[in-house]
Amino acid sequence: MKRYAIDRLVKWQDSKNRKPLIIRGARQVGKTWLMKEFGRARFANTAYINFDNNERMKLLFEGDYSIPRLIDGLQVEAGERIDIQSTLLVFDEVQEVPKALSSLKYFNENAPGYAIIAAGSLLGVALHPGTSFPVGKVDFCNLYPLSYCEFLEGIGEQRLAELLRNMDWELITAFKSRFIDLLRKYYYVGGMPEAVAGYAEAGDYDEVREIHNRILFTYDQDFSKHAPANVVPRIRSLWRSVPAQLSRENKKFSSGIVQKGSRLADYELALQWLLDCGLIYMVRQVSKPAIPLASYETNSFKIYANDVGLLSTKSELDVKTLLEGNRIFEEFKGSLTEQYVMQEVIASGITPFYWSSQGKAEVDLVFKRGSEVYPMEVKAEENLQSKSLKVYSERYSPTVSIRASMKDRRRESWLLNVPLYAVGTDFLEG
Repeated sequence: MKRYAIDRLVKWQDSKNRKPLIIRGARQVGKTWLMKEFGRARFANTAYINFDNNERMKLLFEGDYSIPRLIDGLQVEAGERIDIQSTLLVFDEVQEVPKALSSLKYFNENAPGYAIIAAGSLLGVALHPGTSFPVGKVDFCNLYPLSYCEFLEGIGEQRLAELLRNMDWELITAFKSRFIDLLRKYYYVGGMPEAVAGYAEAGDYDEVREIHNRILFTYDQDFSKHAPANVVPRIRSLWRSVPAQLSRENKKFSSGIVQKGSRLADYELALQWLLDCGLIYMVRQVSKPAIPLASYETNSFKIYANDVGLLSTKSELDVKTLLEGNRIFEEFKGSLTEQYVMQEVIASGITPFYWSSQGKAEVDLVFKRGSEVYPMEVKAEENLQSKSLKVYSERYSPTVSIRASMKDRRRESWLLNVPLYAVGTDFLEG
């Protein structure tokens, strides 16, 4: 299975000012596989250390941060000689030994030649009180579920993926029925690596659903194991409410959907917990599409799941829906389509916001690219009226307004239509 994040790791490896790298991402998105595969492909050997339930490593890092002493202990643990020139040192589930996380500062300052990658499924929520995080001493790489293009590669459709990457719009249009059919399947399978691998091997949708349910069960176990006991019920309730939040016409987050009569303040800790462990994305509203967008944030926001396939399972989407024309794109008021678009743009490195004008008009997504802010409207249905996008364009005069729909790529005077299956490409340049 190919992950495009490998390219980012290669750039990190070749950087003159390389720091220890931390890979952030939800459980089951493939962090361990990525680190090991990168080590196999780019280094003579990999020294892999798993800190989960590892008392030996807790004792090792209880001592001082002498680099020679730590390297000696890590060599014994990994069963590998650690050479500063040719070894990749991998710290997995590093949050379980917070002082190992703190040690990255000393590796960066005193032994910057070592190539170190660290990861942890719950880095944002499981740090012990008082742990010194190595701010400014590490680099970061975010890992998400497989994008649609990576999904195509994972199921053996490399040539279709190549067409998308090259933005060969004439050939993409010629094969649009294939792209649409596979996008329909992606909505159901999603991008969790185990689910994609299971589908690629057997093509069994029931097996995909079983894999999703196992992943969701693992997430639920994490709530009990790692979250404060008094917050766990609210985390579970909030997590269960995601499909209902997205199935509404107005998808702005409502605590009343979680529990009738509740207030946002009741769920602030639960929201932060789910954000920190990568299980939800938060997209904030802006009052004005100006740079920097974050300066114009309001208190309103929407939440999305971390993966469209998991959302399909949480929504109890029947596989028959997958086979009924384009119904899957329109199901739940287009919530699966909006979920898909959001995770595609987030995975491509874009920070999305949305814009609303006192209930009169709403644009699903606004984002910064260079010195410009672009609006994007997401259309799951065949009705392509873009009233809100027109209101936005007349008010703010963007260079171009974007509509993501099932129609072919087409540029008009003020509007660029991008096929849904191509929103993960660099479509503005194509």
